[in-house]
Amino acid sequence: MTSSLSYIYWNVRPEAFHLGPLTVRWYGILFALAFVFGYLIVSWEFRRENKDLKDLDSLLIYMMVGTVIGARLGHVLFYQPGYFLHHPVEILEIWKGGLASHGGAAGILIALYFYSRRRPDQPYLWVLDKVALPTALGGCLIRMGNLFNSEILGHPAKVPWAFIFARVDMVPRHPAQLYESIGYLLIFFSLLLVYRRRGVKAPRGLMLGLFCVTVFTLRFLVEFVKQHQADYGHSFPLKVGQWLSIPFIVFGVVLVVRALFVERPLRSR
Repeated sequence: MTSSLSYIYWNVRPEAFHLGPLTVRWYGILFALAFVFGYLIVSWEFRRENKDLKDLDSLLIYMMVGTVIGARLGHVLFYQPGYFLHHPVEILEIWKGGLASHGGAAGILIALYFYSRRRPDQPYLWVLDKVALPTALGGCLIRMGNLFNSEILGHPAKVPWAFIFARVDMVPRHPAQLYESIGYLLIFFSLLLVYRRRGVKAPRGLMLGLFCVTVFTLRFLVEFVKQHQADYGHSFPLKVGQWLSIPFIVFGVVLVVRALFVERPLRSR
């Protein structure tokens, strides 16, 4: 990566290395790291709240299945339904990118509902609060993967930090992926501070509510400098990603209000 004409020239190959016939991509590495760090963070939360660490493996599996299926189907259904209707086999090629954060969030909500049903000592909202931290960090890593793939491009721009994605074209653009990645990292540290201060005394739903409000508000705002990702809706007053963000923002506000004014601060059982 070098600077050119005061812009950042980005010509990084998406492939990290090869293992015989197998190609390992940066996106896949960063996606895997999201789950590795997520496992470590949740294990720390479980130890802090005296929960059985044996449940972590099951929780990780539910998280992985919900995230991957939800995020991929979200991208297919919300952003490129026409393309994948004619190329259905490519739905399975998640290592090339194409995961929608809205679909991933919905997938996690559904998967963890079934996880919590089997564990009376881990209520649904409590579980969702625990995964808010690692999900924010995971979003940061996945957006970095999008940067390595030179995808999810921003609008043309003349700001000094504009990126020229040489593998796409020679137009300076807003690094929308980097905006989101940095934003998610800041949200992660902010949520970490809240959790460290309030810990087990935090009312249920507070962490999840803060996550939804901050993450999807950021996503809503970044869409203004991002190219259209969907095959449709170019005439809409808002982009598809913005429309999809609004319900999560409203949901988050409801959770925060409920947590602060209705839900009693409960200690872990």
